[in-house]
Amino acid sequence: MPPRRTRPVVNGALAALIEEAGWTHAATAQHVNAVAAETGERIHYDRSAVGHWLTGTVPRPEAIRAAVEAFRRRLARPELSPTHLGWPDPGTAPPVDDPWRGDPVARLATLGEDDLLNRRTVLTAGTFTLAALSGLSGHRAAVRTPGSAGRLGAGDVARIRAATASFADLDDQYGGGHARVAVAAYLSREVTPLLHEATGRTRPDLFTAAAELSYLAAYMAMDAGANALAQRYYISTVRLADEAGDLVLRATALRSMAVQAAELGHDGEALALADAAASALGGHGPRRTLAWITGMRAEAHAAAGTRWDALNLLRSTETQLERADSPPETEWTGNYRRESLEHQIGLTLTQLGDHATAARHFTASMNARRPVELRTRALIGLRAAHAYLRAGDPEQAAATALGLSDDVRLIASARVRDEVRRLRDGWQRHRACPLVAEADSAMAGHPLPPTRPGRRSPRPGTRPGR
Repeated sequence: MPPRRTRPVVNGALAALIEEAGWTHAATAQHVNAVAAETGERIHYDRSAVGHWLTGTVPRPEAIRAAVEAFRRRLARPELSPTHLGWPDPGTAPPVDDPWRGDPVARLATLGEDDLLNRRTVLTAGTFTLAALSGLSGHRAAVRTPGSAGRLGAGDVARIRAATASFADLDDQYGGGHARVAVAAYLSREVTPLLHEATGRTRPDLFTAAAELSYLAAYMAMDAGANALAQRYYISTVRLADEAGDLVLRATALRSMAVQAAELGHDGEALALADAAASALGGHGPRRTLAWITGMRAEAHAAAGTRWDALNLLRSTETQLERADSPPETEWTGNYRRESLEHQIGLTLTQLGDHATAARHFTASMNARRPVELRTRALIGLRAAHAYLRAGDPEQAAATALGLSDDVRLIASARVRDEVRRLRDGWQRHRACPLVAEADSAMAGHPLPPTRPGRRSPRPGTRPGR
């Protein structure tokens, strides 16, 4: 029974929305905390905080943004603003904005520049919004017919792609939090000015190269925990790919948006995005890319509870991958390999509750990774450790984590950090086990003397096909 109220409700607007949402005060706090966590804000409100809001307390700006988005999702009212919740606009909360409209080049230039300078604007501030995903089916740019050759040439395209590949290597090795500023600077100050000048036969290739860099910026932002920013970069990637008439790259961006939605727990949106990625190609395109997308659809169906669809799609993924041609060494987007499939199987089986088998697939993926894939190897290895723990084998979870502890310290990745936190939370009741205690201390950054001399990490292994 809730405690008797001693102070009157003065925020009637918030009280009305809570009632319309059908939430208790505790549930309201939980939803606000969850939305904030999607963009790296660690806030911990409870039902008493909501009670204070109702009696006139105004929360911090990041909590206002998270609360507005939580009610937008629950009530399917994307127009909601802080004033609808009875609060003043904190000034840093972005107005409702449709990222699918406007000049895609101008929007990308502003997005990159504001990201570089850490400015909180309509393009970079705020939360990951489900409303933004509703526009992907209704907006597709018409491909412009190339005219006469312009001043820009293949050399410009080659330089952008070489820079993108170098940045991608840094991301693979040290995580999305490393060198993100350099990517934003290169995108906004070197690449987007070229897009304004692009004409003639080189224009599609130039837009594709820019879209590839925007895709990398999105992936790095997501890995760094900046999910609202990543969402904007992904949408920019789709729009640039449409300008170039590049269906494969459009599908690639939609597939990674599905990954982002899945990791944030938005299962319905993840499935819709994975299906949209498949629809973009219509069954045509490189078999390796088709396999990459089919695997994501399997994971999304597992999360949605359609078990047999998930398993059938996994079998289709394996068949498509077996029939795929060898990937070119220069290819880095959609570069789906056997170890990528092992990871995808592990994620799908995790959704289906088969943690013991998932752990074996995660481990196979981790062990096949190349040394340059330090971040990916650590991320998948931590998922393997968590799967072992869920399967009832805390010692194997600890041994797996210990083999990754040195690498984890080198990586700037919110996703890796979150996996470490979840793993440490999960094995607390097993800390009487010496190996678990050692692994917990190592994951906390304070390693104990090893209990087993000579133990080393599993051999390093392709780039994430994730």
